[in-house]
Amino acid sequence: VQLQASGGGLVQAGGSLTLSCAAPRVSLENYVMSWFRQAPGKGREGVSCISASGDRSYYSDSVKGRFTVSRDNAKNTVSLQIHSLEPEDTAVYYCATDYLVSEDGSYMYIGDDGAKKGSWGRGTQVTVSS
Repeated sequence: VQLQASGGGLVQAGGSLTLSCAAPRVSLENYVMSWFRQAPGKGREGVSCISASGDRSYYSDSVKGRFTVSRDNAKNTVSLQIHSLEPEDTAVYYCATDYLVSEDGSYMYIGDDGAKKGSWGRGTQVTVSS
């Protein structure tokens, strides 16, 4: 699965962005979809995930209440709305398939493609200025 994340940019603190994740050639409707971020000099952090049907979503504590994940299986896209952006949200944001994200930002692969461990899109940069 080739994923494409988009929608990043430079925004002032307090602003909003909507990130999108798409797969031009493969249907995402059977995948749990997940969002991650990696800030400069830091490890990868799980941000959110959403069930295949879209009826359940989970967030890390660091973004809960400010980020909203959604999906449109008819359009084959997954979105991450980000509100009340903080400089600490500056990172490259990635989407991926079949990871559960926990409240502490840890994550676990739940797919069945063995060592491949899911598909990852090229990230999109979010920069928040203070």
